[in-house]
Amino acid sequence: MQRKFLVNLSFLLVLNLLIKPFYILGIDRAVQNAVGAEAYGMYYAIFNFTFLFNILLDFGITNFNNRNISQNQQLVGKHFSSIMMLRMTLAIGYGAFTLMVGWVLGYTQQYTTMIVLLTFCQVMIAFILYLRSNITALHLFRTDSIISVLDRTLMIMVCGVLLWGLPSGTEFQIEWFVYAQVFAYSVSLLVTLATVIAKSGTTRLNWNPQFNWVVLRESFPYALLILLMTFYSRLDTVMIEQLLDDGATQAGIYAQAFRLFDAVNIVAFLFAGLLLPIFSRMLKLNEPTGNLVRLSFTLLFVPALGVALIAAFYSRPIMELLYTQHADESAPVLGLLMFCFVATATTYIFGTLLTAGGRLRQLNKIALASVVGNFLLNYFLIPQYQAEGAAFASLCTQGGSAIAQVFLAVALFRFTANAQLLWRLGLFSAMAIAIVAVSHMYIENWLVGAPMALLLVVLMAVLLRIWDVAAMLTVIRTKR
Repeated sequence: MQRKFLVNLSFLLVLNLLIKPFYILGIDRAVQNAVGAEAYGMYYAIFNFTFLFNILLDFGITNFNNRNISQNQQLVGKHFSSIMMLRMTLAIGYGAFTLMVGWVLGYTQQYTTMIVLLTFCQVMIAFILYLRSNITALHLFRTDSIISVLDRTLMIMVCGVLLWGLPSGTEFQIEWFVYAQVFAYSVSLLVTLATVIAKSGTTRLNWNPQFNWVVLRESFPYALLILLMTFYSRLDTVMIEQLLDDGATQAGIYAQAFRLFDAVNIVAFLFAGLLLPIFSRMLKLNEPTGNLVRLSFTLLFVPALGVALIAAFYSRPIMELLYTQHADESAPVLGLLMFCFVATATTYIFGTLLTAGGRLRQLNKIALASVVGNFLLNYFLIPQYQAEGAAFASLCTQGGSAIAQVFLAVALFRFTANAQLLWRLGLFSAMAIAIVAVSHMYIENWLVGAPMALLLVVLMAVLLRIWDVAAMLTVIRTKR
């Protein structure tokens, strides 16, 4: 399983790192620079608002399906025919509820087209993720890797023309960005649906109330977990827009920093997508997971800490390079959010293991505490510290959740403490901080100092054998 994880992770990383960072830092950033912080901030607040109720679309079915099909691959065709009908019903309910709440908050009256189209986009994203869960559950990781970048590839092509291919003097409109998303997700949905039908051999849809009830009952803990995690990770932007007089502008400032967090978080998300079906399979076969947990965590922790330190020390020049407005205000937000990446990277490993092991009750308790804490911190910090306050609230919430999940996983799966590894991780962290701090102090050109510091951090991980390159190469070469 370690070989399968490393080989498929390599392919997945290469493909995604070629496409998604360019989309986020090239296209998405260029859109905000073109339309301004206020217009983009309003779009971003509405986008996150439609995301808040995403659970009504999915109800935890995607994670339940991934785990279940990973352990019982022969059921993919039977479950697909019934679950698709159930999801169509859920989509109607989600759309109606989201638009109703949007009307209460004033979004529907002022931004009717945008909220309707973004709601439709969320429907398509949810269907794509469900369909992909069948593909990964069958361990068709390379097929899923290609599909995972299809929507962003289409967005790059369409928005590239709209941003840079039109006659000079043409002003880009934020609505164009939304239209491009509708097109890209529509094509991706059709391609993913055709792939699943081809793999499952199922073309008929089946409405089965008894089966639907069983699925909803079994997936409810997943649904609750996703709902709670969505709220404590996406509530901040909506609260910024609602609590502040200049909420749209502050949401745009927050979005500038969050965009970089989103870019690096792609890597952690890819780990989770691979690990869930692999962990599920291993646990069903009673195979020990400790080695894979250690391998995946150390692989992810090194770049997470390195990138967080670089962002903290070089936040101002990074934001000045990327944006034409509000670079000074968004710089401290970036420093805080990037340390959230260390926390989320940790939860993508240990939280995924706990999910694969069916430890949903404990995860939901942690998530509920995180929601309450995040809401209270945002409520008191945003009015005084604005976007920076929201970033600090996120750091506290994500950090607390990560620590709780690590201790829970260690206790439930009875992992033995590896004193040598913990000592090396501590030494590595201290050395990484020192390396970045020294480079920041003595190398004037940050475009030289930052990459050099990151390279030295990685080298330190190899020298301290946090990354055991020889062992990883041995695993990849072992064909079994």
